[in-house]
Amino acid sequence: MSKPRLDTAANPLPYEITVMVRDTCLCLHVQRAARAVARRFDEALRPLDLTNGQFSLLMSLNRPEPAPMRQVANLLAMDRTTLTANLKPLERRGLLKIETDPDDRRSKFLRLTRAGRDLMVKAMPIWTATHAVLDRLVTATGLDELRTDLRALS
Repeated sequence: MSKPRLDTAANPLPYEITVMVRDTCLCLHVQRAARAVARRFDEALRPLDLTNGQFSLLMSLNRPEPAPMRQVANLLAMDRTTLTANLKPLERRGLLKIETDPDDRRSKFLRLTRAGRDLMVKAMPIWTATHAVLDRLVTATGLDELRTDLRALS
């Protein structure tokens, strides 16, 4: 039995266009790569009960002074509501503190705690090893050029 064919007059979007989008869509390829990379880091960081997103968030707080919430949200390309939701479990674990800005009670500062810093020290060798594997997989172009191109997109 043959497959039914779509009437191209009734369907002005032929399958060939789907194939072309599948093969050329930058958004699709970046999303797929991001998900695959995220899964690798999630798996690697699982023994520390940490996700790749939590690692990035905690690492963004590793600085000499508390980080303004707005600055962290911008760095992680998150809206403040999403950032707040992601902060709560880390705060409950004692890995960070959310502090009110004394000069503007509406603003918040984020500080990595000693427990958060200790966890990041444990996470760094895992991150380094996982990153080394990924670096070896990217061979078609230079890694620095890829990073530059990805920053240009964001």
